[in-house]
Amino acid sequence: MNIYDSVQRKKVEFIPIKENKVKIYVCGPTVYDDAHLGHARSALAFDLLRRTFKELNYKVTFVKNFTDIDDKIIKKMNETGKSLEEITTFYIGRYKNEMNALGITDADIEPKATESIEEIVRFIEALLKEDKAYKTSDSIYFDTSKDDKYLSLSHMKMDDSRARVEANKEKRDQKDFALWKFSKKGEPTYPASFGDGRPGWHIECSAMIEKHLAYKGDFQIDIHAGGADLLFPHHENEACQTRCKSGQELAKYWMHNGFVTINGEKMSKSLGNSFFLKDALKEYDGEILRFYLLSSHYRANFNFSEVDLLVSKKRLDKLYRLKKRVFEGKKSSTCKEFKKGILEALSEDLNISKTLALLDEMMANANEKLDANPKDKITKFETNANLEWIESILGISYKNPYMYFQIGVNKKEKMQIEKLINQRIEAKKEKNFALADEIRETLTCKGIQLMDTANGTQWEKAE
Repeated sequence: MNIYDSVQRKKVEFIPIKENKVKIYVCGPTVYDDAHLGHARSALAFDLLRRTFKELNYKVTFVKNFTDIDDKIIKKMNETGKSLEEITTFYIGRYKNEMNALGITDADIEPKATESIEEIVRFIEALLKEDKAYKTSDSIYFDTSKDDKYLSLSHMKMDDSRARVEANKEKRDQKDFALWKFSKKGEPTYPASFGDGRPGWHIECSAMIEKHLAYKGDFQIDIHAGGADLLFPHHENEACQTRCKSGQELAKYWMHNGFVTINGEKMSKSLGNSFFLKDALKEYDGEILRFYLLSSHYRANFNFSEVDLLVSKKRLDKLYRLKKRVFEGKKSSTCKEFKKGILEALSEDLNISKTLALLDEMMANANEKLDANPKDKITKFETNANLEWIESILGISYKNPYMYFQIGVNKKEKMQIEKLINQRIEAKKEKNFALADEIRETLTCKGIQLMDTANGTQWEKAE
């Protein structure tokens, strides 16, 4: 397995800390609002990574956190009058439901900042004891001068303009960052030996990794992952404070997914184009969104366009057309060459373009063989097995193919369609072919296509 390491800025061979095991930590959302396409892109990228490692027979421990105490959450509390728990519980539930709609299973461990306060406090106490952190009137800060490797992760150069953003006369250096913020009236607060308050953003991930994942030795975990926007300052500061507390590097490898733009503009609420996932799921089935968002390499910046999404859907349609041809047939074993090719592609830093090209090739070959001999059982059985395996590695092709082509038709409409189909069946039994043709025409006008098959009348929504 080769992956692109953000620190080395090149593709490297993945060598696990412990043989056949991989520990992955992914930065999850701050739960004060609905998930957007950027959250979905990151979650899908590392869901694919997780699936690939499992198919390569690694024992995977996958952790994704929830930041459930933060300035933005406090602002939401003040705006809505709701408690921290009400807000965060609601948005965590919404996030998990939407991720599940995209075929993303829950992480093995899903820690919350508010459930890690004890570990965070102990972490800060250790840094204070070593004079690597210090107290001001409003916060506990980490002293970045105590880490001679600071900025080695992001390769960032701290210029004057960046330093002025956080001008604070009590800080020893403007690069220093808050580990703990002391209590303010009306804000959630937690007890600590150095003063009651709440954790800063960066400290929670280091404390959670130490609690749930950390190995002894040079590195605490194998892979730390997240969006490219987290490389600095979030991941830089995480790595720094862990290094100074434990003497270990936080992660052996760092992986980052690219940004999402919408019609060429970077997602930003100030631009009014922060495309919420809930809105996308109202318009498009989760599997269709998954396939589209996976179709571009995870490190590339992704431009979300409905035109491109519909092109991507046609590619997925072709897969389901093939699945209809082999549906309900027996399965043999997955073609070894097909499986080997896909895994080799994904083992090259999740090369999705090559992966999908191999999938297209498999589908074209299967269709060609079935066109020549529709009763070719060997091809049917093998294709069935290949598509079932694709479900496990890519998280697509899991629907009944007839149901797939009914996406977009609601329950009430389906009942009306089934009623008309039954009337048509009865009309044909009574040899009333004029009525049967009239019912077919009525359904055609409604955008419904009928197919009379050996297994009865099937229908689908026309394009």
